[in-house]
Amino acid sequence: MYRLSHVIQHYAWGSTTAIPDVLGLVPDGLPVAEAWFGAHASAPATVLTEHGNVPLDQLLVADPVRHLGSGVTQRFGEQLPYLLKLISAETPLSLQVHPAAQRAREGFAREDAAGIPRSAPHRSYRDANHKPELVYALTRFDAMVGFRAPRRAAELLDDLDTPLAADLAGLLMADATSSGVRAAFEWLLDPRTRPGAAEVQAFAEACARRLAAGSPSPRTDRTVMRLAASHPGDAGAVTSVLLNPVTLEPGEALFVPAGSVHAYLHGLGVEIMANSDNVLRAGLTGKHVDVVELLANLDCAAAPPIRIAPERVFTSTEIFYAPVDDFELSFTRLNDGGTIRVPGRGPRIVLCLEGEVEIASREDGVLMLARGQAAFVSSADGPLTARGDGQIVQADVP
Repeated sequence: MYRLSHVIQHYAWGSTTAIPDVLGLVPDGLPVAEAWFGAHASAPATVLTEHGNVPLDQLLVADPVRHLGSGVTQRFGEQLPYLLKLISAETPLSLQVHPAAQRAREGFAREDAAGIPRSAPHRSYRDANHKPELVYALTRFDAMVGFRAPRRAAELLDDLDTPLAADLAGLLMADATSSGVRAAFEWLLDPRTRPGAAEVQAFAEACARRLAAGSPSPRTDRTVMRLAASHPGDAGAVTSVLLNPVTLEPGEALFVPAGSVHAYLHGLGVEIMANSDNVLRAGLTGKHVDVVELLANLDCAAAPPIRIAPERVFTSTEIFYAPVDDFELSFTRLNDGGTIRVPGRGPRIVLCLEGEVEIASREDGVLMLARGQAAFVSSADGPLTARGDGQIVQADVP
């Protein structure tokens, strides 16, 4: 076992206090959007070894069978298959899609061949991996994920008295299938057809009038108004009418598959994903936007958001099994009731969210974790036990 240090990401949409509070840090006034606990090449966490601090990706490559296990190396190579994060959205994130595996490989190779530096701001593919993800709410967590049924979206446009609303409803009702949804979404985002800033503002004002008069969907109207205020003139605000609103209460989890359009709006959570930083954006951001590539990766099937229910094991642990091979996530609560077994296998990352917890392995002794502290546990360390008073989250490989 190794004590693991995180990497902070100061994106503009982050909260100045939420993640520092979890990590026990003194806020410095900068927005803290994410804390990364993983081995992605762009921002690997570090482990404390007898030789000092070492980037986690370097530790893994030095002895992959010991640290990752033979099964993981056969399936994923000499890399950690997942990336664990804390995420805190004070303002909405970009409207985005993550690529599937084949598209990621092709896009990464294409941009490499074009000579685009992997750290370039205008690069779309930072690596060759897909990026399905799961988010677990630590506070109320609001998001938009996937498409509503076309007829439901059209109903929400009925009494908005703007030409933009009428045009969008017409596209949806002309083909009330996933093809119609794609046509409406693409029409809103394509530079050749997307509405201008004045049209977007008029649409948001119509939502405000409807909200004041007694809206059939107050949450939809508030979301449009909020996005239009955060990103004036951006047609991404209007796309929210097409998307499913989602609210997670603390302890609930949401899975976002590759190809699913989404935007996180507000809240603090634990996020786990395949080991990737591939984000294709279409709006609601100051970062690189690549509408063409996003549309090429987009799944337009109307479907409800995928909420993942936990399975309880060993009384104290809830495990969230996502429908992917790259990761699973578990939460264990302890209350000084003695030593308990922590389920999991292979390379694991353990993060203490509350209190103080001692974790132990039969191969490598014990490690005390206080709130905000983390550990990397090698595959060779075998099963873990824990005791103390607090809560830990563990990432591992199915």
